Amino acid sequence: MSRYQEEHRRSLADPEGFWAEQARALHWEKPWDRVLDASNAPFHRWFAGGVLNTCYNALDRHVEGARAEQLALIYDSPVTGTVRKYTYRELRDAVALFAGALQAQGVKQGERVVIYMPMVPEAAIAMLACARIGAVHSVVFGGFAAPELAKRIEDAQPVLVVSASCGIEPGRIVEYKPLLDQAIERSAHKPARCIVLQRPQCQARLVAGRDLDWHEALAAARPAPCAATAATDPLYILYTSGTTGKPKGVVRDHGGHAVALTYSMRAVFDTRPGEVYWAASDVGWVVGHSYIVYGPLLAGCTTILYEGKPVGTPDAGAYWRVIAQHGVKTFFTAPTAFRAIKKEDPRGELIRHYDLSRFRTLFLAGERCDPDTLLWAQEKLQVPVVDHWWQTELGWPALANCRGIEPLPVKPGSASVPVPGYDLRVLDDAGAERQAGEIGNLVIRLPLPPGTLPTLYRDAAGYRRHYLERYPGFYLTGDAAYRDADGYFWVMARIDDIINVAGHRLSTGAMEEVVAAHPDVAECAVIGVADALKGQVPLALVVLKSGVRRSHEEIARELTARVRDHIGAVAALKRVVVVPRLPKTRSGKVLRATLRAIADGRDYTVPATIEDPRALEEIRSVLRPAP
Repeated sequence: MSRYQEEHRRSLADPEGFWAEQARALHWEKPWDRVLDASNAPFHRWFAGGVLNTCYNALDRHVEGARAEQLALIYDSPVTGTVRKYTYRELRDAVALFAGALQAQGVKQGERVVIYMPMVPEAAIAMLACARIGAVHSVVFGGFAAPELAKRIEDAQPVLVVSASCGIEPGRIVEYKPLLDQAIERSAHKPARCIVLQRPQCQARLVAGRDLDWHEALAAARPAPCAATAATDPLYILYTSGTTGKPKGVVRDHGGHAVALTYSMRAVFDTRPGEVYWAASDVGWVVGHSYIVYGPLLAGCTTILYEGKPVGTPDAGAYWRVIAQHGVKTFFTAPTAFRAIKKEDPRGELIRHYDLSRFRTLFLAGERCDPDTLLWAQEKLQVPVVDHWWQTELGWPALANCRGIEPLPVKPGSASVPVPGYDLRVLDDAGAERQAGEIGNLVIRLPLPPGTLPTLYRDAAGYRRHYLERYPGFYLTGDAAYRDADGYFWVMARIDDIINVAGHRLSTGAMEEVVAAHPDVAECAVIGVADALKGQVPLALVVLKSGVRRSHEEIARELTARVRDHIGAVAALKRVVVVPRLPKTRSGKVLRATLRAIADGRDYTVPATIEDPRALEEIRSVLRPAP
């Protein structure tokens, strides 16, 4: 039995013993009474009775140890031309002072604080300050429209909002304060206080009696000590889009979260204390929570907070510059970022301008990674490229090639094998387990491991309904997948993206693999559109690489033939549309549901998370239902 197999087997055979062992890496004010409390199953709780502080474990523990002068956080902002560095001591002191400012404004343990910030160090400082005093933070992606921000304020009912005057995008300033003011006006809940960071690029108008300047708040504050928080107390609420228009508030606890992230930094990412780790995401998303702020700091690493883009700040070599300049060992980003880089620099010529000798591993997640993108990255960077899979609800990887336990062979297109703690299965609609190679619904056997959501905020019934009811004893991921004969999982699409063509269930993800492998294609999306004869037929939307001058009709014929040759005539891909870009969320996911609605002629709402609404306008005319 391999090292990975033994660790995974042990995590499922003796979860209490396994996770107790991992928890000893942290400082506990009081040990737990029970590692796993199943008294209210299926609402399981980890480390019940234990007391610790997440901020203490992320900062103070390292300051009191041997890492006080080690870099904890590097802020790199090509949009402002700024690099700012914090040692663990400096970051601890900044967090303690802002925690005192929160307390001075009346924030108490267990109360909620909404954080609506751009990618600046103060966003991470505000998150850690909440953790320090036991307040519950809810970070809302900076630049969200006022109606979406209002929904989150109304649901979380914060006593205070932390914000900034603006965010900065390439070529434009996004004023946050007017959006915040509109959101508070729309919300039935009115927070008593707002603390606003005034950035030099834009000065916000403060509301007398409610708003306070960040620096003035600090000037009147005294550093706050770490509060004693129960392991089962909520650390944060992170809202995901809900199907009813009401966002779902994913809750994360203190104890299980700290244990799982600390374990994952070693086991999954093979990153040790003192090494530099970079997740190119945003603190408004779960990756930013887990692997910009908490995971690297809990593990004693140096983390990078990057305010920029993969291309355009200034070019497609932006990531290589950061990796070289700051000595990054482990890099984590979304496949869509690499597709953007590949589109602009298909031969990877900019990579040669930088010294990447300290760079060891690239991790990709956030959406399915097509094999062509993975192989391109692997060839150009000459490092292992690891596709892995998880969700906002899970909080940390569930499928991965665990480099810190035992590097396994890479299978491009597969998210690899279950991470210790996770028991994944593929079930059919009736709940029977599918055979190897058969696509079905991806589920996780309960109890979920530490670090995953124990419930939805103020909506336990919704948690049961959305995730637990369909397959009793299992958590429904909402993704379709299959397991191969070697135990590798292939997550192909959301369940809604499995299309039925004349009675045949086909994966749009499998078709995207074939289309994306064409040498002229930078990225693509395949969606199922309604068809009177066959029920559904696939439609491929294709973005070409820079410099391609060939006829679109010729490329479309080649793509149709490739899908027929690789998947079969049953796939019936007959419509290929070349578009300038794909409409995406700000976290990089293609808006497939919106595209399906447009193609079928159904009503749709432009999602609040869309990166650029113009991308929808550009392709709406070509997605009208075929006559």
